Order: sequence, then structure tokens, then C-alpha cells
Amino acid sequence: MSQPPGPSPAGRAPAPARPSATDRASAADRARAGRGATPPGPRRPTDAVGASDRRHSRPASAAVYRRRRLVVLVGLLLVVGLVAALLAWVWPGFARADAAPQPAPTVTVTAEAPTPTLEPVARTGTSAFATALPDTVLDLVLRADPATEAWTPARALEAYELVYADGEGDDATTVTVVAGQWATVAEAETAAADLVAAAGEPTDTGYVEVAGERAGTYAVTPAGDGLATVTWRNGTAVLQATGPADVVTDVYAAYPL
Repeated sequence: MSQPPGPSPAGRAPAPARPSATDRASAADRARAGRGATPPGPRRPTDAVGASDRRHSRPASAAVYRRRRLVVLVGLLLVVGLVAALLAWVWPGFARADAAPQPAPTVTVTAEAPTPTLEPVARTGTSAFATALPDTVLDLVLRADPATEAWTPARALEAYELVYADGEGDDATTVTVVAGQWATVAEAETAAADLVAAAGEPTDTGYVEVAGERAGTYAVTPAGDGLATVTWRNGTAVLQATGPADVVTDVYAAYPL
């Protein structure tokens, strides 16, 4: 016969079996279900560290942008005002009472060239050199152009004595120009040097330039009684003008030959 199990040798009841991990999890679930709690679900990315900052960040409003622009504008105005104050009171200091006044701009007024009031006389010379001599110079008009032999001993091929005046009668301003042509530049240069020496001690000398190139020389010599003589050479041509000192140099400067 089988014997019913008896007590343990020590006389104590056997220890109850320990619940397994599965049993403990089921018990915890049942406890939560009894309290109305829901089991935790999978963790969402938004629950990570820093997610709250990203969730609650918003772009700045239009009012914030307006305030920022106002601050920048006020700053620029302050900088401009500071620079203007430095210029006015420090350097160059135009706002100071002791500041030197700025000089007024210089205005150059160019007078119109004088125009003749007479008609030139008919020309008598017909050579190329004679016709190259002008009928008018400034406001002076040709009144006579006879040929002259005064420079023939100096081996001039031809020469003319031209009289220019700005009017009729003795009160008119008159300038006489003797113009001659030579065969070579060397002969013309020698003749011009002799004429300058015969006129006296020149007060002004220089070079005659044509198109930026030296074509000869000139000399201004006082002639007494307020008159002066200008002798110049241009290539093979030699010219000598005599008249009022304040006019004859202008005639030389305007003469086209």
C-alpha cells in the first residue's frame, strides 16, 4: 500500500515555490489594470532630450523684426551725426567761428576776338607767298600791300610791305608788316639774325613752333615812342612787324605765317 506523504523530516511544511519572472510581469500588469493605468508604449522620438525645445520654438514675429530694424536705424543715425559733428567742429572745422572762409571759385571770362570793321583793299601780289599773307589780323584790316626791295640786298626772292589798320584817318591804330621769302632756310636764318641785330637789344626772344615743331625764332625789340618791333622766322619766310607795343605782339601771335 502506498503511504500518504507525511511531514518533512524536520517537521515543517514545505516552502512555497518562488514565482517566475513571467509570473511577476503578469502580476504587475494585472495590478496596473486594476488601477486603470495603461502599460507604457514605445518611446517616441519627440520624448528624447531637447525635444521640448524644438516643439516650443517659434519664428520671431513681425513686431520683433520692426524693433530690430528700428534699433539698427537709430544706430546708423547716431554714427552719421557723430561724423558730421567731428567734421564741423574738429576737422576741417567749417562750423567754428575761427574757421577760414572757403575761397570763391575763380571764373575765367574769355573775351571774344575783335572783328574788323573795314573791308581789305584789293591785293596786288599774285605769287603763292603773297597770297598766303592775310587780309585781316585781329581787328586790323589790310590797307596796302606794295612790293618792296628793302630786303633784296639780303638775297630775298620777294618781299612785301603790308599796312594793317583798324580804321581811317590818323587816329587809327596801324601796324606795318614786312614779309620776305628766301630760297633756303640757312639764308632766311641769316637774314633774320641781321634784322634783329639792326633793330636793337631785344627784350624777349623765343622759338616759333608749328605743329609742335620748332620752325624758327622770334625777338621783340623796343622802337621808341611807345612802339615795338617783332622779328620772326618761319622756315624760309622772315617777317618784321612794327607798331604800338601793346598791339604788335598780339599781331605777331595771331599772324598765320
